[in-house]
Amino acid sequence: MRTHFSKPIGNVAEFKQQLLLWSNQFREVVFLDSNDYHQHYSNYDCILAVDAFTSIKTDFNNAFDDLHQYQSQTKDWLFGYLSYDLKNDSEDLFSKNFDGLHFPDLFFFQPKKLFLLKENQLEIQYLHFCDDELKSDLDEILNTTISKFSSSNEIDIQQRISKEDYIAKVYEMLENIHLGNIYEANFCMEFYAENAHIHPLETYQKLNAISEPPFAVYLKNNQQFLLCASPERYLKKEDEKVISQPIKGTAKRVFDMELDAQSKLELSQNPKERSENIMIVDLVRNDLSKTATKGSVEVSELCQVYTFKQVHQMISTIVSNVSHLTSPVEIIKTTFPMGSMTGAPKISAMKIIENLEETKRGLYSGAVGYFNPNGDFDFNVVIRSILYNADNQYLSFSVGSAITSLSEPEKEYEECLLKANAMFEVLS
Repeated sequence: MRTHFSKPIGNVAEFKQQLLLWSNQFREVVFLDSNDYHQHYSNYDCILAVDAFTSIKTDFNNAFDDLHQYQSQTKDWLFGYLSYDLKNDSEDLFSKNFDGLHFPDLFFFQPKKLFLLKENQLEIQYLHFCDDELKSDLDEILNTTISKFSSSNEIDIQQRISKEDYIAKVYEMLENIHLGNIYEANFCMEFYAENAHIHPLETYQKLNAISEPPFAVYLKNNQQFLLCASPERYLKKEDEKVISQPIKGTAKRVFDMELDAQSKLELSQNPKERSENIMIVDLVRNDLSKTATKGSVEVSELCQVYTFKQVHQMISTIVSNVSHLTSPVEIIKTTFPMGSMTGAPKISAMKIIENLEETKRGLYSGAVGYFNPNGDFDFNVVIRSILYNADNQYLSFSVGSAITSLSEPEKEYEECLLKANAMFEVLS
C-alpha cells in the first residue's frame, strides 16, 4: 500500500525546519516534534503527515464508533485529534458553553505522504499512487530556505473570566469538594482575541522555540490551526502495552541555578501537589483497568519531577497490558477525556466543570496523535496551546489548574497565569 524509502540526514535540526516549512502548502498537516527531549517511551523524534487521501470529520454523536470503523477498515496510518467534548459521546453529558472556534469534535486523515525521523534516520512512506513524487518532494524539502521570523501578530487578548470571577468560581468548586461531590477538578479559563491576524506557522515556531516540549504539534486542517507546546502524554499503545503519563503539579523555573533547584525540590515535596497527582493516578488506574488484562495495571513511576524550559512538572506513569483482541479505539474511549484535565470522580467533576467554565473546551484538553497500521497509537494532551480559526479570525488559548481541598484561589490563579506566559510571549 505504501512505498518505503530511507536515508540518513546530516543536519537534523535544519531538516526539521525545512520539513515543516515545506508542509504548509498542504491542506492537512500534522507535524509532531519531541524537540529531542529524552523520553522513556518514544518511537520517533519527529513525524510529519500531510495531504489527506481519506478523512473523517464529525461532531461527538457516535464519534468513537465512527472512528473505530474508520481505523479498523483503513488499517493504515491515521493522524488527527479528539476534542474534549467527545465526553458527550461516551457519557450522558453535554456542552452548552460559548464556542468561538467551531472546530469539528473529531478529525482524522489518512496521509498520502508520511515522514518518520528517529535520530538521523529518515523513513519516508508514500501511498503507491503518488510515490513518483517522492524524490522530487525530498529535493524540494532539502532546498527549502529557512528564513527568520518576519511577520508580527496583530491581536488584542481578552480574558474570558475576570480574576474576581475566577476566585469566586474556585470557592464554589471548593464548596463542592467540602460537600463530598468531588475530590479534585481541573478548572480552566480562556484568553481570546477577535479579528486576530497571525501567521500560524511562525507563531508555532516561536512557541516551540521558547518551550521545546516533548509533545509539540503543528496541526492544520485547511483554515483551522493548533499550535501546541504540550509537555504531556495522554496515552500510548505499543503492542499489548498501554502507557499513560498524567501531569499534576507545576512550579516555575528560576534563572538562578540554586533557586531553580530549590523550586524543583519544593515541588517534589509539596503535599498539595503530590495529593493532586496521586488522586489522578488512582483515576487513571481505574480507567486503564476497564480494558487491561487481569492484574496488569501498575504505577511504574509516581510523582517524578521533570524540568522543561518554562516550568517544572510532576509526572506519574501508569501502565497496563491489553489483549491483542481489544480495539485500540475502545482503550481510548474508556479513558477519555484524560484524568489530568477532568478530576475525580470523573463524571461528577466534568459536570461541575461544565457549569463553572464559560467556554466550550473543544480541542483544548483533548488529544492529538496517530494510529499506525498495526493499531498502536500515541496521543498527547492539548495544553499550552494556541487555537486559531483563520476563517473567522478567532484566536483562543486556555489554561487551568487542579482544585483540591488544599487549594488557595489566589495561588491557583497565579498558576494559571504562569502556564499562560509562553502564549502571551509569542503573541505580544
